[in-house]
Amino acid sequence: MNVLLVDDDYFVVTALEKKIDWASLGIEGVYTAHNVAQARDILMKHKVQILISDIEMPQGSGLELLAWIREENYNVQAIFLTNYADFNYAQKAIELRSFEYFLKPIQFDKLMLIIRKAIERTKEQQQQEKAIQEGYYWQRNQAKMLEHFWRKLISGSVSCALKAADILVAVEEQHLSYDRNDLIQPVLLNLFPYDGSMGVEEKNLFDFALLNVLYELFQHPQFTVETVLEYSLNNWIAVLKWKEAPDSQTLDGLCAAFIQQANRSLKCDACCIVAMSGRLEGISPVIRQLLERNQDIAKRRNHIFFVEHGLRQTDESYQPPDLTKLEELLERNMPEEFLRETTRYLNESVHRDYFSTSVLSLFRLDMMQLVYAFLKSKGIQAHQLYTGKTNERLLAHSLHSIEDLEAYLKYLVYTAMEYRDFAEQPKSVAEEIKQYIHAHYGEDLTRISLAEIVYLHPDYLARLFKKETGVSLGTYVISARIEAAKQLLRTTNLSVFAVAKKVGYANYSYFAKVFKQEVGVTPNEYKQDC
Repeated sequence: MNVLLVDDDYFVVTALEKKIDWASLGIEGVYTAHNVAQARDILMKHKVQILISDIEMPQGSGLELLAWIREENYNVQAIFLTNYADFNYAQKAIELRSFEYFLKPIQFDKLMLIIRKAIERTKEQQQQEKAIQEGYYWQRNQAKMLEHFWRKLISGSVSCALKAADILVAVEEQHLSYDRNDLIQPVLLNLFPYDGSMGVEEKNLFDFALLNVLYELFQHPQFTVETVLEYSLNNWIAVLKWKEAPDSQTLDGLCAAFIQQANRSLKCDACCIVAMSGRLEGISPVIRQLLERNQDIAKRRNHIFFVEHGLRQTDESYQPPDLTKLEELLERNMPEEFLRETTRYLNESVHRDYFSTSVLSLFRLDMMQLVYAFLKSKGIQAHQLYTGKTNERLLAHSLHSIEDLEAYLKYLVYTAMEYRDFAEQPKSVAEEIKQYIHAHYGEDLTRISLAEIVYLHPDYLARLFKKETGVSLGTYVISARIEAAKQLLRTTNLSVFAVAKKVGYANYSYFAKVFKQEVGVTPNEYKQDC
C-alpha cells in the first residue's frame, strides 16, 4: 500500500514523511509532491491508495486534485490538511468523497489514527471487491450480522430474559454458525475518558482506537471475540465464545492488560465487569444479570469485578460513617481531614464483595445533609450556593464511580468552606451588597433578593449588614435610590416621572414623599434649583 503527500510547504512534507511511522501502518511506499502537476504525474505512474494533501497551494488546490482523481476513477482515500476552518472547503471536500478534513497545526497522534482508519477503509474496499469477484459476498456482512444478532439479544434481555427457543430461532434464521451448547461469556467495559481527551473531544476516533485495542488484546487461543458493541454511552460489551472450559484467571489478566492500555493509549480509566458464562440457549438471563449489576454496583475505576463474586454478598444494609466526627471536622475548619475520613470509609466499604449504588446514594445523601446543615448554621443558603453547571455535572456523575463521588464531595466541602470564610467577613459581604445596590437601584430590591446574591439567609444578612454599616438594608436602598435620583435630576433632561421609574419607584406619589423626607424639598423643587 502506498501514500502520496502533497503540500507546497517543503517542511510540512518533510515532517509528514519523517514523523509518521509508515512501516507500522503497513505503508510500503511514500511519494511526495509540492504541487498538483507533480501529484498527477505520480498518480499516473504509481498505484496510490492514500492521499494526504494541503488544500491551498499556489499552482492548483487540493480540491482540484481530488476532482481529477474522481474523474479518472482512481480508488484513493483523501485526507485534507488546511489552515482554514472554511465551511465551503469542507462542503466541497465532502462532495468529492474525501475521507477526512484535518485542521493544521498537525497533531501527529490524531493524524496517525485518521490514516489508520483510511487504511482500514481501503482494506475493506479491497476485501469487498475480492468477495464479490469470488462469489463470497456474505463474508463481508458476517461481522455486522453478528453485531446485529447480539445487539438485539442484549436489548431484548433488558426487561425480561428471552426464551431459549427464540434465541435458537434467530440463530437459524440468520444462518449463524452457533450451537445451542456453545459457551458464551459477556464482559462489560465501563470507560471514563479524561477531561480534554479524545474520548471527550473526538468520539468517533476514540471508538475506532478502542476497538483496535480490544480486538488486539483479546486475541486468545481459548476463545473467540464474537462481537464488541457499545451498549450505552461509554459502556461497551464484548461477547466471548469459549473453545474450552471458561477460565476466570485468563479473563482477569486480559482485563488488567486492557485497563493499563486504556490508561496509557486511550487516556481514560476503565472498569471491567465480567459476567458468568452460560450456554447460548440460556445466555439471556446471564446478560440481564450483567446489565443489572452494571446499574447496581458501586464501581471503582481501573478495577475488575466478577458478577459471580457479587452474588455471594447478601447484606446490603447501609452502615453510615461517624457523622458526629465528620460534623466536628467541618466546625473545626478541617476539610482535608473530613475528606480523608470519607475516602477511608469508601475504601473500607468497597473492599466488601458487593457495595451497591443504592448504598452509595444513601452515603451521598448523608454527606449533603451534613454540609447543608453546617451552612445553614452559618446563615448560608446551601440550595442557592450549589447551583450552576459545575454542580449539576459533578452531582449527575457522582454515582458513576467511587472516584466520581469523591470528586463531588471535594467540590461540596471546599465550596462550603470557602463561602463560610467569605460569610464570616462582614465587611466583604456588606461591600458586595452595597455595590450590587448601587448597580441595580432601579430594580426590585428586597431582603430576599439581596440575600440570594450572597447565598445568605435574609434575616442573617439583615443583621450582618446593619452591624457592619450602622443602617438597615431598607434604609440603605432608599438612600442609594435618592442619591441616584438627585444625580439624574441635576445632570439630565429626564422628567421627574421618568427619574422616579428609573430609580425603582413605579408610584410617583410615593417617590415624591420619600424624596422630600430625605432631601427636604420635592423632586420638582430640587430640579428647579439645579
